Amino acid sequence: MTVSVALLGWAALLAFGAPPALARGDWALRAPRLGIAVWQAVSVSVPVSVVLAGLAPAVPVVPVTTNLAAALRTCVMALEHGYGAPGGPDAALAGVVVAGAVVARSTYCVAGGLARSARERARHVQTLSLVARSFERPGAVILDHTTPAAYCVPGRRRRVVLTSGALRALDTAQLEAVLAHEQAHLRGRHHLAIGAAAALERAFPHLPVFAHAREEIARLVEMLADDVAAERHGRLPVAAAMVTIAAGGSPTATLAAGGPGAVERVRRLVAPASPLPSGARLAGFGIALALIFAPGVAAAGPALGVSGMRTCPMAAAMTSSAPGAGCQPTGTASTAGG
Repeated sequence: MTVSVALLGWAALLAFGAPPALARGDWALRAPRLGIAVWQAVSVSVPVSVVLAGLAPAVPVVPVTTNLAAALRTCVMALEHGYGAPGGPDAALAGVVVAGAVVARSTYCVAGGLARSARERARHVQTLSLVARSFERPGAVILDHTTPAAYCVPGRRRRVVLTSGALRALDTAQLEAVLAHEQAHLRGRHHLAIGAAAALERAFPHLPVFAHAREEIARLVEMLADDVAAERHGRLPVAAAMVTIAAGGSPTATLAAGGPGAVERVRRLVAPASPLPSGARLAGFGIALALIFAPGVAAAGPALGVSGMRTCPMAAAMTSSAPGAGCQPTGTASTAGG
């Protein structure tokens, strides 16, 4: 099995197998930060695997034109065995085109989506400067509207927005909980995680993993902000505030305290499950790192194996103590070169 096939198989396994596998159990609800990290790792691993799979066939077709060509031929043959695919240069060219297309599509959608959201937030901040009035808390403003609502506008000119209806409906403890929730979004830059996930879904709409990742990350960042607010002001005030402002909504490119899954979040706050043990959380973050680095390790495996061959001039020069030793082609290399 070539590296390309293995990497494509890994990408397909994650793209179609990760959503049902990660949906099992309540581990993500018990550790939202870990859940976000795992979904982000899966979302990164899939396109990276496809890109490396496309580049792998190009490795052995790079021409050898130096004076050490005869000695290098054995190394090239080993690389062909590890990376080669039927079709030779044509397959390599096709792989490079696919890899370039995936990189270009991902970059275009992620960069474009984040830039578009930034423009929308900037326009909304300009509107708030005209219609909103200042609040007693720095960075917070009041918008006159009867519907109880609260949301934050991330970015350089970040704001926490409360409606006058929310001020009337929330008591002091609930108001403090809502403000803590929104500040957690701003400090954690949760809009970047949600924006990148949404952009990957737009880039590859037919792969279910990206749709699930966008939904889960949006849900989990709200739970994470709930937990931050609950640590400071208690779970019941946060839950009561969520019930009050759940129907308030928010403009595009903002994060609302009554965001996705408000009912589920209230239940989680009122009847919390036991936290995920620290050992399990540590193992989970290790798995997330492995998901990110596994494609690179798999792609580099054959090259690392070739670099250790004594017939490879670079490896021989590194391991030999005598000047010039190890740089002469072996009989196998000479035969291959001839």
